[in-house]
Amino acid sequence: MNWLAHLYLSEPTPAFRLGNLLPDLASAAALVHLSAEFQAGIRCHRRIDAFTDAHPIFRRSIARLGPPFRRFGGVLVDIFYDHVLAREWLSFAATPLPEFAADVYASFDAQWSYIPMDARERLQAMRETDWICSYRDIAGITEALTRIGARLHRPTDLAASVPILEAEYEGFRADFGEFFTQLIAHVGPAGGHPG
Repeated sequence: MNWLAHLYLSEPTPAFRLGNLLPDLASAAALVHLSAEFQAGIRCHRRIDAFTDAHPIFRRSIARLGPPFRRFGGVLVDIFYDHVLAREWLSFAATPLPEFAADVYASFDAQWSYIPMDARERLQAMRETDWICSYRDIAGITEALTRIGARLHRPTDLAASVPILEAEYEGFRADFGEFFTQLIAHVGPAGGHPG
């Protein structure tokens, strides 16, 4: 799952939420000395990823991509699922997405001195350009995939996969709905799930 799902499945504390993002932003070595509350979020992140990567519904979504994008399937489906979550946010949370995102962004400052240096630039960019809410729109995920593709060892136009999402939208949406309820149950009380 990508960042919005990780945040949704976090306890509503700044350190836990950030811990649930940091494994995608910093090296494991940079995370080992963080406090116990950060570590709880880091463990939650890894638990979510392990469950997701092995799940047959997630694998089914990857199979929808076909070549040449299947080799990037995990990354693409993470983003596609976050898009569906952002679009259907109020089916899962009572707090509107912009309000939730603003609360997340505001929480960064108090924790800034603890955040590994290699994560700060991307967190700042996330806040300044509101990546969380941008996932609601096709343009937002296109931009996200462009950023991710540019960071790969061999830069790749991942945004070129967006027409597949559009063509197979109802399939991805159905996969997400079936999968996400199982993920919520798997994470259980560790996740705060916005009210």
